[in-house]
Amino acid sequence: MRAVTGVWRWRHNPLCRATDRHEAWVALVALLLMVLGAPAVGWGCGSLTDDALQETVRAQQAERHATTAVVVRRTLEVRPLVVDSEVSSERPAHTSVLARWKAPDGTGRRGTVTISSHRAGPGAEVEIWTDRDGRPVPRPMDASTARTHAALAGLEATLVAVGVVEGARRLIVRRMIRGRHIRIDRAWARTGPDWGRTGTGS
Repeated sequence: MRAVTGVWRWRHNPLCRATDRHEAWVALVALLLMVLGAPAVGWGCGSLTDDALQETVRAQQAERHATTAVVVRRTLEVRPLVVDSEVSSERPAHTSVLARWKAPDGTGRRGTVTISSHRAGPGAEVEIWTDRDGRPVPRPMDASTARTHAALAGLEATLVAVGVVEGARRLIVRRMIRGRHIRIDRAWARTGPDWGRTGTGS
């Protein structure tokens, strides 16, 4: 913004070089891309992510079923198959237990699940999620969580786009400054040795 306003203010000044105007145009284009282009990229990325996640939500909700499991006993298994979907606000410790439940077709199933430690006693009933074959699976994603992830993806895409534009602007300006210095060095090489000498027309 300082480059744009500075060149606009001094655009009729004879000391305003063509390279200054070029840098101002680069800054203006970069600003427009940051203000208009980057949010558009973020919105597009967020929309595509939301569409994909909502499709996943619908698929998971169609394929996964909530059922009640009965705790049989504690187990020392380190990697349980599923996490209990009921989470307390106090975030209690979790433990692995052997439980039994019924698959969607009514057949009995047994397996290891993770539940809150204060509900780990034998005979306790907990809610778990299973697939169509009765195997324990994580709780399906809900629509609000999918939207949150999509919004975060859109925000990240916006920030990445802003960073790319700013990086490109800095690279272009650096190359322009380097070219300006090269031209100054060449001009000084032509006139420098004779500068200030009598009879050289300086």
